[in-house]
Amino acid sequence: MEARKSIEDACKRRLQKIKVKDVEGIKPLQNPFQERSTNCKFHPLKLVLFIIVIGTFYIILSSPSVCPHNNAETVSRQHFVNRWIWGASDPRYISDLDISWEEVSQVLDQLPDQNKVVNNIALLNFNKDEINEWTQVVPNANQTVLHLDYAEKNVTWNTLYPEWIDEEQEDEVPSCPTLPKLEVPRIRIDLIAVKLPCRNEGNWSRDVARLHLQLAAGGLASSAKGKHPVHFLFITKCFPIPNLYRCNELVARKGNAWLYKPDLSVLREKLQLPVGSCELALPFGTTEQEHSGNKRREAYATILHSAHVYVCGAIAAAQSIRMSGSTRDLVILVDDSIGDYHRSGLEAAGWQVRTIQRIRNPKAEKDAYNEWNYSKFRLWQLTDYDRIIFIDADLLILRNIDILFRMPQISATGNNGTLFNSGVMVIEPSNCTFQLLMDHINEIESYNGGDQGYLNEIFTWWHRIPKHMNFLKNFWIGDDEVVKAKKTHLFGADPPILYVLHYLGYKPWLCFRDYDCNWNVDILQEFASDVAHHKWWKVHDAMPEQLQDFCLLRSKQKAQLEWDRREAQKANFVDGHWKIKINDRRLKRCTDRLCNWKGMLKHWGEKNWTDDPFFHPSPPTIKTKETKTSSLSGI
Repeated sequence: MEARKSIEDACKRRLQKIKVKDVEGIKPLQNPFQERSTNCKFHPLKLVLFIIVIGTFYIILSSPSVCPHNNAETVSRQHFVNRWIWGASDPRYISDLDISWEEVSQVLDQLPDQNKVVNNIALLNFNKDEINEWTQVVPNANQTVLHLDYAEKNVTWNTLYPEWIDEEQEDEVPSCPTLPKLEVPRIRIDLIAVKLPCRNEGNWSRDVARLHLQLAAGGLASSAKGKHPVHFLFITKCFPIPNLYRCNELVARKGNAWLYKPDLSVLREKLQLPVGSCELALPFGTTEQEHSGNKRREAYATILHSAHVYVCGAIAAAQSIRMSGSTRDLVILVDDSIGDYHRSGLEAAGWQVRTIQRIRNPKAEKDAYNEWNYSKFRLWQLTDYDRIIFIDADLLILRNIDILFRMPQISATGNNGTLFNSGVMVIEPSNCTFQLLMDHINEIESYNGGDQGYLNEIFTWWHRIPKHMNFLKNFWIGDDEVVKAKKTHLFGADPPILYVLHYLGYKPWLCFRDYDCNWNVDILQEFASDVAHHKWWKVHDAMPEQLQDFCLLRSKQKAQLEWDRREAQKANFVDGHWKIKINDRRLKRCTDRLCNWKGMLKHWGEKNWTDDPFFHPSPPTIKTKETKTSSLSGI
């Protein structure tokens, strides 16, 4: 930094530059007067006054704090000096919200009786007028005005949440950009008040400044020793980070004023995580060490809604969890479309069946694939558990993943861009979080029209776990032969290398067991892998025979598979799978009243009368032990 001053008087002397290299460590000022003219006469009193002014200015800048004024102590930071001199500000941190001080007063009135007297308040991101107003709202409290260095301009959401990182550290060790932290005052803080920006654009929750302010405030509170309660007051139009400042810790809310009393021990743990998905929150290669949590309050969970064809997948998933050695509860949410026969199979596989009332996606078209997928929000109503590992019903657990119960909400693998994949994710059930999800379904737009896109808009602050814990069965167009060979090796490794194998495209139980039928459809060939296909059937064959019956093929599905095989033959697909003789024994077993599935091919493509449920009677339920049942509904 250079500060230039000039004094023109009758003596016409020159004042050279004063160079200040570092604001934090300003060296004593050199004598700025060099080789004054012998004809120049300077009044001694003026020289003394000038030195006093310069010295005072230097003391102000180099001092770590400014003396209290109107009960306000100002904690300085490195770059605050530059802003103070030049009047600079970062528009990312500016909030244009007009504060309702009446709302603030009403919220503060909700503080518990023992904490009604707030001795010390820390203020972050308020302007001068608002700081003065605080002296009227809480006149008897000491105020500490916090100053936070801005994040570097090159720190964007994409740098915090990159699409890909080198998890295996083959070429580099992934790292996150640093965000400046607050200087800790030398007094005990009772209340931290923060004004958060909230842009009108759709990406208000993916705002670096907004995230930075919340992390910095949390870091300040968690740095204090002991269990002295610290409250947070956020002034914002948009809700704070819901998995950092949890809704069950919300003391009161009035309009744009949100008052929290967080569990500082939990907050400290979460702030130890990387600032974004730019680093793994759970290190790659972590062993399946025993988790010390309350096992009775932890469970695996999945959901079936309007799709009995996934019952077989859920049964195989349960089988794989038990084969991996986990003894946690298994909970499955089903709606009324899942009949008694299929429920009995799920119970026999070890699932505790909970009946739910479906939740419609208001932005989906009628009868579309995503019409009812917001039913997944019911998972947050499983409040008899503290933590849940959600898994899709179309995957296998190859290695024990109980270690994920150590991770907070939301922990997941990366998907594309800055987003996570919700096929495997750690959640923390809470009725108020469920309510938060329901409150915004009409206003928040899902990027893919489904629950995954919606959850990514609510939980933008998420934690990356290794992709081996949700490894997708697919080969991207850009994959070269080396990458394909590596994936194929991972799919078939024995003992397994992958923790979770997630089946995309045609599901194994809806294919011939002889080979992956994704080969027969050109747009699905990227999901084809015979090695991964056989891995699933190995788990299937380990299931009791009565459970294998839930994986039989219906006549219409048999016809569909044969139709695809014939189309592949006409196109002469080079992989040649269509030449393989099918020996799947399920082709000879009929599960419905229309067993002539080959005859259906004559009318394929027409409006198919076989959709009539009359032709799909359900077998009688199988006998199972009594299991815990309940229902989830409301809203």
